[in-house]
Amino acid sequence: MKKIIVYTDGGSRGNPGPSGLGVYITDAHNNMLAEVSKYLGIGTNNRAEYEAVLVALETLHAMFPDETKQLAVEVRLDSQLVQRQMDGIYKVKSPELRVQFENIKKLQAEHFPHLTFQHVYREFNKDADRLANDAMDRKV
Repeated sequence: MKKIIVYTDGGSRGNPGPSGLGVYITDAHNNMLAEVSKYLGIGTNNRAEYEAVLVALETLHAMFPDETKQLAVEVRLDSQLVQRQMDGIYKVKSPELRVQFENIKKLQAEHFPHLTFQHVYREFNKDADRLANDAMDRKV
């Protein structure tokens, strides 16, 4: 089974404030496959973190439209809250985050049966962090 590692990060300056996301996708040998940097407008950090995961899965689906069910996808993120909510350890209480959570779960059920979430410390998420900060700097 082909393994894909996805690093995601979302941020907000002001919380809420200008927010952005970064997605950095590699293969199992750490070869970069894709980068995404997207400005999200005014929003919260948690919303941006969730949006980063959603955009990552949408990007993977576009890259591998016929292969997603055969991919072992590991999403690495520095948001322990999102990781624990996606793994069912914490409940999702925010109505706004609940919508994003459900959209991710729908993509997982339809296209990514071998999807896992792993919390990593910031120092191991530098590429996604760089992309999220680039998006917030550009504000476009």
